[in-house]
Amino acid sequence: MSDIRVKICGLKTPQDVAAAAAAGAAYAGFVFFAKSPRHVTIAEAAALAIDAPVGLCKVALTVNATDAELDAITDAVPLDMLQLHGKEAPQRVAEVRARYGLPVMKAVGIADASDLPQIAEYEQVADQLLIDAKPPRDAVLPGGNGLAFDWRLLAGRKYWQKPWMLAGGLTPDNVAEAVRMTGTRQVDVSSGVESAPGQKDAALIDVFTKAAIAARG
Repeated sequence: MSDIRVKICGLKTPQDVAAAAAAGAAYAGFVFFAKSPRHVTIAEAAALAIDAPVGLCKVALTVNATDAELDAITDAVPLDMLQLHGKEAPQRVAEVRARYGLPVMKAVGIADASDLPQIAEYEQVADQLLIDAKPPRDAVLPGGNGLAFDWRLLAGRKYWQKPWMLAGGLTPDNVAEAVRMTGTRQVDVSSGVESAPGQKDAALIDVFTKAAIAARG
């Protein structure tokens, strides 16, 4: 059986969560970032998380969130992991991890080889890493832009000790190639399984997840 794990991010409805679980995804991501078309309120996320199938890892994606914002989210939403997707410094990642007692995944944006050293810095303080495409300078969203980076930058790199997840521009058509090229055992998708921004497509979720799980890195 494949050990590849899939995260479907930006879930907004009970149908989205059900589709992710039915397809065999391991993680369900809820976006707490008002500028995103995938944004959910705390009340909406709480309802989704409470009804999520047992075994589905519930992840809160936040962007440069304050303690007060994280307090409100974690007090109301039954979560399994926090995803920091902003410009949080390593010290901030360590603070969040210590304060909330939840595993923390830190997103690291990659555009070229000069961005790779920061991965080692964040590896010291995060439980998992999300290796994503660095957003354009003028981008409104820190992720979910449907952009990929050159996966060859990660080919053959086996020295990261923490679990890591590949994100950025993944689709049902290219996820198998991405797994084979990078050797990743975890993948994250958001816009790649949508029929329109913020609108998940159950059929695309199913095809993507099956393609990823069937791939061999």
